[in-house]
Amino acid sequence: MYLIVFVLDDPDKLEDLLNAWEETGTGGATVLVSTGRHRLSNGFRDDIPLMPGLDDFYNRVEAYHRTLFTIVKDDEVLDKVVAATQRVVGDLNQPNTGILVVLPTAQVYGLEKNL
Repeated sequence: MYLIVFVLDDPDKLEDLLNAWEETGTGGATVLVSTGRHRLSNGFRDDIPLMPGLDDFYNRVEAYHRTLFTIVKDDEVLDKVVAATQRVVGDLNQPNTGILVVLPTAQVYGLEKNL
């Protein structure tokens, strides 16, 4: 079994990606809102004036990613998930697509009821 972690750069592609993953036979996925260090700008908001008004807070566009987790049973499903991911977001070696990590899992509890 493998744990797949994918950081999706473009949240607008989330629904298409989840549908593509479901077609590969994944049992489901967990989705988290996330952001990377590059987008945090050292933790300080440099876009708000010294004396802000409410409009200054509402006009800011936040740049978030989506981080997806799923567990797959074998290499066949893993290969399908990677291929489906690249069909939706493009070549993962290109910028602004995302980062996909695959980790082998020694044991998983509670998964069988979802597969």
